Amino acid sequence: MFVQFLAAAGVLAVLTVVPGPDMAVVTKRAVACGWRDGLRTVGGITAGLVTWGVLTVVGLAATLAASATAYTVVKLAGAAYLAFLGVQALLHSRRDRTGTSAPAGPAPRGNPWRTGFVSNVFNPKIAVFYTGLLPALAPSGTAPHAGMALLVLLHAALTLVWLGSYVLLLAKARAFFERPAVRRVTDRVTGVVLIGFGIKVATTQP
Repeated sequence: MFVQFLAAAGVLAVLTVVPGPDMAVVTKRAVACGWRDGLRTVGGITAGLVTWGVLTVVGLAATLAASATAYTVVKLAGAAYLAFLGVQALLHSRRDRTGTSAPAGPAPRGNPWRTGFVSNVFNPKIAVFYTGLLPALAPSGTAPHAGMALLVLLHAALTLVWLGSYVLLLAKARAFFERPAVRRVTDRVTGVVLIGFGIKVATTQP
């Protein structure tokens, strides 16, 4: 059972570090507003994973994954939200033209925890991943629900540590990212990436 748990941890670790919408959202928030907002965003993302985990254990996520209509609704809502965040970043980059180190435009609005939570909880791929992969990764010798719950908590912990560490690394380079030219480029890149992820989410199939 211990070897199976280590193998599952390895799979979850790889999936955690692969860049995706969560990292783009965290980058946008941490660079624009600082490490505190970045960590709050990470907290929201982690809470979103736990929410999906609870839904998976009680069986609701499987219903979503099996329902084309429900999947499409959540998919389009998530895609629209990612696109909204991307457009917001692009508009912020257009306002930031002062050439000084002070912010020229307003910081991203909204509660950072809620931003992370919404961006994650409206990602139906998490439901598909949890319902399709977690049962196969759950260690034998444990009750199915207990094994999946353990892996959900492990995934949430890995996400918290990975993205939290990433935010702190960004904080070390905050002076560089606060340069107006760098800030404009960062906003434009993250904006395009977020819109791209939104399009990807909207066009992918379960």
